Amino acid sequence: MAEETKRFHGAKWAQFRFGVVGPLLSCPPRKGELKARLKELAEKRWLPPGYPVSVKLGRSTIERWYYQAKNEHHDPIRVLRRKVRKDQGEPRSLGERLKQALLAQYAAHKRFSYQLHYDNLRALVEKDRSLGELPAYSTVRRFMKSRGLFPQKRRGDPNLPGVQRAEERLEDREVRSYEARSPNALWHLDFHSGTKRVLNAKGEYVTPHLLGVLDDHSRLCCHLQWYLSETAEDLIHALCQAFQKRGLPRALLTDNGAAMTADETKQGLSDCSVVHETTLPYSPYQNGKQEVFWGPVEGRLIAMLERVRDLTLAQLNEATQAWVELEYNRKVHSETGESPLARWLAGEDLGRPCPSSDVLRLRFTCLERRTQRLSDGTVSIEGVRFEIPARFKHLKRLAVRYARWDLARAWLWDEAQAVVLAPLFPLDKSKNADAQRRSLTPPSPSVSDAARAPAIPPLMQSLLERYKATGLPPAYLPKKENDQ
Repeated sequence: MAEETKRFHGAKWAQFRFGVVGPLLSCPPRKGELKARLKELAEKRWLPPGYPVSVKLGRSTIERWYYQAKNEHHDPIRVLRRKVRKDQGEPRSLGERLKQALLAQYAAHKRFSYQLHYDNLRALVEKDRSLGELPAYSTVRRFMKSRGLFPQKRRGDPNLPGVQRAEERLEDREVRSYEARSPNALWHLDFHSGTKRVLNAKGEYVTPHLLGVLDDHSRLCCHLQWYLSETAEDLIHALCQAFQKRGLPRALLTDNGAAMTADETKQGLSDCSVVHETTLPYSPYQNGKQEVFWGPVEGRLIAMLERVRDLTLAQLNEATQAWVELEYNRKVHSETGESPLARWLAGEDLGRPCPSSDVLRLRFTCLERRTQRLSDGTVSIEGVRFEIPARFKHLKRLAVRYARWDLARAWLWDEAQAVVLAPLFPLDKSKNADAQRRSLTPPSPSVSDAARAPAIPPLMQSLLERYKATGLPPAYLPKKENDQ
């Protein structure tokens, strides 16, 4: 039998056999007619599954199939299936000791390819002949596949504890696809390093980084923009635009990059009431939809720009906006069967209205506490001194909000009321050198109030009265002035 024929098992062969004996079952032969009917079927030519040409079948073979199907009343096709070997999936030429050596080798080197495993196994057999004869490469490969011993992708340095825990978790826990039920229920966000370099203002070719925000339910691209870095400032700049375009989502899934876990990012998402979930370390498959999205970005968008020379970041961003809004968001998605835009509009939107740009700018800042220098009424933020308004000079510990990439302004924050008390600006010593100072309005009593107060405080007056009431002589001897 040809090698191609061996791929056909089970159902196809059972259906073929049932088709051969079907006429005998639908029109049972009378007594004495079975031999003639079997002879007629044996003289015909049949095309079994996987055979290139038609063949004749033996009469005894057809007779055996006939009685098997006839005696089975519930499922005749099932009894006509080929019997499965008891050692199915177990290579007969792979000895037990060789199997154990291969399993141990895979446990130690899970990233090896099948060929590399085979080459190492061959070297092991040459060194230790007691392991037995080395089978063919295809036998070893079939054995590894049957046991689920697939080559694993590199997720980082295998000696790092985080990488080891990620691999153990992937082996112990199943991986399943998921999807949010409604638009704006869950967003994905991630950076991608582009394959086409752009020309910057210094005349240098640099690698741009693309930040994409994707809706989980509809696969709609909420915003897409290229930057020359992967900082928290870039992330927040793009994310705020996505908020203004599509509204505030309920949750956001990112990896554990520095920009995603920055204090400004976490504080801003918390203030916007967006649940921030991060993938487990070294587990990019958990954000798979975002990773898959980079395929059409490179395969279509970047491919159409491959002949553009001296491409600038502005040109790349302009082409990106046109592509994502007019092609990607309107093209039928292969998995959902709808365009992302149509699926977005048809679903029950769980989004919320986006606040103004000024509110977003304030929310995406970090919140910290500082001690006010009472000598000149300033606080230090990231090495920059900021002036505190005089009406707050009595406060020693202050809560301030600021963005580390924009120290031109900060905010004095009331943690109890969650409101801004006053904007803060850097100390300008040159301007303060003009000797002009504002008049203070201290909370202490005014001069007129102090004049109405008694000259002797109440406590001292009480002590004098109690001392006189004791009747004791004076406790000191006064000295005459001429004795001094």
